[in-house]
Amino acid sequence: MANQQQTDKLAAGKGFIAALDQSGGSTPKALRLYGIEENEYSSETEMFDLIHRMRSRIITSPVFTGDRVLGAILFEQTMDRQIEGKPTAAYLWEDKGIVPFLKIDKGLADVSDDVQLMKPMPQLDELLERAVANGVFGTKERSVIGGDNATGIAAVVAQQFEVAQQVLSHGLVPIIEPEVTISIDDKAQAEDILRDEIAKNLEAIPSGQQVMLKLTLPETANHYRSLVDHDKVLRVVALSGGYSREEANEKLAQNTGVIASFSRALTEGLSAQQSDEEFNAALDAAIQGIYDASVSG
Repeated sequence: MANQQQTDKLAAGKGFIAALDQSGGSTPKALRLYGIEENEYSSETEMFDLIHRMRSRIITSPVFTGDRVLGAILFEQTMDRQIEGKPTAAYLWEDKGIVPFLKIDKGLADVSDDVQLMKPMPQLDELLERAVANGVFGTKERSVIGGDNATGIAAVVAQQFEVAQQVLSHGLVPIIEPEVTISIDDKAQAEDILRDEIAKNLEAIPSGQQVMLKLTLPETANHYRSLVDHDKVLRVVALSGGYSREEANEKLAQNTGVIASFSRALTEGLSAQQSDEEFNAALDAAIQGIYDASVSG
C-alpha cells in the first residue's frame, strides 16, 4: 500500500512535482534543449546514457530537495538505473525526501475522434510489480485531447480510469493525465467536457482510495476547483504543455490548490555546457519560480 508519510507529504506539502520522464520519442529534443546535438551520440544506448546523466545532475544537485520538490516522475529506464550507487527511486526518497513516481504509458495511439488514447500496455501488471519492488509511490499515464469532441474525451477519460483501477490494485497511486493541447481553438469547451467526465468517473473509484490528476492549465482560472476539493483526489497538478515557464507560472498562480508538474519548463535554461555552479544557480531559480507559483494559490 502507498506509504502514509509520502501520501501526507503530497496531500499537504508545499512545492511541486518534477517531471523527469521524457521517453524515447522526446529524448532527442530534451537533449537538444540541454545543449547536446543528435550528432553527438550514435546509438539509442548512448542517447539514454546522456539523458540519465542529465537527470542525475538535476536529482543530485544540492538545490533539488524535498523542501520545494514534493515528487519526481521517472522514465522506466531511470527507475531501473542507479544514482550514486542506489536505485533512483530509493535515492529520491531516502536521500532527498522526494516522492518517486513512474511513467507507465507506452506512448499515444493514432488520432481518432480528435483525441489520442494510450497505446495498449500488455505488460502493465509486471511493470507495476517492479515499481512496487523499487519503492515507487505512484504512476503517471498520458493521453491527449485535441478538440471538444465529447465522444473522444469520454473515451480518453474512461481509458485513463480503467488503467487507474489497475494501478490502484497494486497499492500505487495513479496520476491521470488527459492533456488538452494548448493551441486548439475550442480549448475552453474541451475543458468543460473533460471536467464533467472526470467527475463522473471518480464515482467508480472505491471509497477510501484516491487518484491524482495532471491537467493542462485551464483557460478559466479555477476551472478544476471542484476536482481539487474532491475527496477521491489526492492532488491536482498542472503540466506546462508548451507554455514558457514564465507564462505557465503566471497561469498556475491563478489556480487555487493546483501545483506544478512541469517537465520542459523545469529544465528550460539548463545546459550541459554550464559549470556546476552555473547549472545549480539556473536550476535553483527555476525551482523557486515554480515553487512560488505552486504555493501562491
